[in-house]
Amino acid sequence: MTKRSVKHDTFTIERSYAAAPARVFFALSDKTAKSKWFAGPDDWGVARFEMDFRIGGRETNSGGPKGGPVHRFEAIYQDIVPDQRIIYSYDMYLDDRRISVSLATMELKPEGTGTKLVFTEQGAFLDGYDEPGQRRRGTEDLLDALGASLKGAPVNA
Repeated sequence: MTKRSVKHDTFTIERSYAAAPARVFFALSDKTAKSKWFAGPDDWGVARFEMDFRIGGRETNSGGPKGGPVHRFEAIYQDIVPDQRIIYSYDMYLDDRRISVSLATMELKPEGTGTKLVFTEQGAFLDGYDEPGQRRRGTEDLLDALGASLKGAPVNA
């Protein structure tokens, strides 16, 4: 029998971007714009990316290193306030094994001519397959990739 456990954790990450809240919101909410920064390492393939950005809509993003395992992100958008806030719940999987369940909040606050993004995650990390510190580092990497994508020319925002 598999030993079961749950580790709870909450963390907050702040980033400042030299882009208006509308532009940051666009990079978070548009499938084409998000696909430029919301991905695994360069040597991973993308197996699937679907995004239905609306309250109650779902997002699925999966990929992984050649030979596996497949990392899968499955989210449901719970609250959306354009240019201000996105709240979603999500499950993370390794192959078919659920490794965590989380609630994530992204707040966008004007900061001069730019944006302060405040990301807060409340997570339940399951059966020792994932650790809060790893999730925080991965999220920091993704938010840094978002920042790099915002330095390019605006796509549509």
